[in-house]
Amino acid sequence: MAESAPRRPATIHEVASLAGVSHTTVSRYLQDKDSLKPKTRVKVEFAVKTLDYRPNLVARSMRTRHTNRLAIVLASGMHFPGRLLAAASQTAHEAGYQVEIVSVEGGSAARSARVDELARSGQVEGILAFSPLALKGKKTNRVPIVESSTYDDNLHGLAELADASPVREIIEHLASLGHRTFLHVSGDIENFASARNRKSVYLETIERLGLRSAGAIDCDWSAQRGYDAILALPDDTEVTAVVAANDVVAMGVVRGALARGWKVPDDLSVFGWDDEEIGRFATPSLSTVAVDREAQGRVAIQRLLAEIRGEPAPTPPEQKINRLIFRESTAPAPRQRG
Repeated sequence: MAESAPRRPATIHEVASLAGVSHTTVSRYLQDKDSLKPKTRVKVEFAVKTLDYRPNLVARSMRTRHTNRLAIVLASGMHFPGRLLAAASQTAHEAGYQVEIVSVEGGSAARSARVDELARSGQVEGILAFSPLALKGKKTNRVPIVESSTYDDNLHGLAELADASPVREIIEHLASLGHRTFLHVSGDIENFASARNRKSVYLETIERLGLRSAGAIDCDWSAQRGYDAILALPDDTEVTAVVAANDVVAMGVVRGALARGWKVPDDLSVFGWDDEEIGRFATPSLSTVAVDREAQGRVAIQRLLAEIRGEPAPTPPEQKINRLIFRESTAPAPRQRG
């Protein structure tokens, strides 16, 4: 017995015929259901479901220039910015857009080629790039393109994410509590601008305030490295405060202090970075730098929406994305370590 041929997709005219309406009414239903009378809407909806009608989005977008879809393009890497992308997507959804997230391996040339392909496809109304591009213009085929350049080719933080000025505030605060000898566990300075910047600001601030540093230890971002850094301090160390590159390293520092018989913060104050959830519920809870990645995602999408609508770019929020949070892991310097 011969196999039956695949069923031909239904057309908008067939939907209109079954519903007993014009094809323009079906088109209105597809664009805005609420614009139809309830009885008409029910008839069209029944016909669409019965015929399993699937509108040709590409053809429709070529006619109307509206797809209600955006694309977010970024590099491929281990440190996937989930919080930032979630906030960006939510902001787009609230504005009536769907979002396609595209992770591209390779450098800016590879991302630019993918962006050009998306822009010419007619399937998106705008493109937001969180990693640098190599495009000559900001529009391709009349599609707005906004570069945020928040991450590099390996999804390592740039711009505000690499801002190290909070290190200066951390040290100044701890110095006001009487701390005079510090240690910095800096993270991966070879591959991360954020780690390099924090180390640089740490050394500059220590020198400017006339404080003492027991070292700035270069390592990866693991808790083990923070733990090892504390155990490696000599028995007669005068270190009373540690500035860690992130919360994971800071948790290792706390554990290392406990292994030496020190109490945190009675004997050693510890400051982290990122405001990870585990640090909030640790004992003691971790003083840290909260990074508002959600704000970055929202602002970036708002910039793209302004481009699409032909509106002025929104004014960036006055509040910095990096904010110090003081919790239980920091206290005045001990008079004498027990």
